[in-house]
Amino acid sequence: MYTTSELTKYPPTSEFGQISRVLVVEDEELIREMLVLALEGEGYEVVAASDGRAAVEYLKSSEASSGELNFDLVILDLMLPQVNGLDVCRLLRHQGNPVPIMMLSAKGSETDRVLGLEVGADDYLTKPFSVRELVARCRALLRRQRLSALPTAPVLQYKEVTVYPQECRVLVRGQQVNLSPKEFRLLELFMSYTRRVWSREQLLDQVWGPDFVGDSKTVDVHIRWLREKLEKDPSHPEYIITVRGFGYRFG
Repeated sequence: MYTTSELTKYPPTSEFGQISRVLVVEDEELIREMLVLALEGEGYEVVAASDGRAAVEYLKSSEASSGELNFDLVILDLMLPQVNGLDVCRLLRHQGNPVPIMMLSAKGSETDRVLGLEVGADDYLTKPFSVRELVARCRALLRRQRLSALPTAPVLQYKEVTVYPQECRVLVRGQQVNLSPKEFRLLELFMSYTRRVWSREQLLDQVWGPDFVGDSKTVDVHIRWLREKLEKDPSHPEYIITVRGFGYRFG
């Protein structure tokens, strides 16, 4: 099924959602086959290489043909023929390739683990290992990679109020203020659409949800609490303005 220095591509087993592509670089045929079967069973698309040189060539050719990185994760054995795992890892990092790398090795000393991580590996697993643990670590690396690739929500700022959406943090005149979840969502909505007028019903739908059952006066109560935390003089607000007969606007 596998031949030395050849690359074997395996079709994905899942047709739903985004399929992660994993490059397995392992010269021991039984371990390579076990990894391929386990990862395919998780729905990943797997490409296997039996030595370091073949892996490097495949990485270079796939990137050159598409103009982008073609792998979401590399599982890399340390002791490989042609080019060893440490050198493959060094080369990828020298080229600026950010793909997560899990290094596999029979060398389990602290020095070996530290060396693998220092040359650019993201994780290090010592042989013999549990397939369940390896799959769990793969999931964690892929999840971390996807989260780091998510677009960062822009910081919202208006006069002396600053909102950091991803941190759920608010500064007013340079001082941090603590808001309840509903207060924060109201403020984030207001500052995302400054000067837009919102009716109470629209605010209820956006912040409390369409299934909310209650009095629309709850909006007024939360607006009052929010003004107490934002405004220098809540009775004469400069941020959250009442538009009589319509609702509220920010700014």
